[in-house]
Amino acid sequence: MKLVYFASVREQLGIEGETLSLPLGVTTVAGLVEWLAVSRGEPWAAVLRDQRLLCAVNQEMCSLEAAVSDNDEVAFFPPVTGG
Repeated sequence: MKLVYFASVREQLGIEGETLSLPLGVTTVAGLVEWLAVSRGEPWAAVLRDQRLLCAVNQEMCSLEAAVSDNDEVAFFPPVTGG
């Protein structure tokens, strides 16, 4: 699985992207977020548990309930602001 972090999410976490095996028992983006938050601690938990966080699976915007598999690309984006 490929993970990609954009804009302020990337800046806050200090990582552009990574490749990892789908953690055992993780089947949704929400499960992946929780696994990352618990296993990586702060600031991961604060950044990824933000209710305004946007995500995409295989370049399609989705909800946290979207299914994920080991061959997917999952991207995380900060909330979009107007102006």
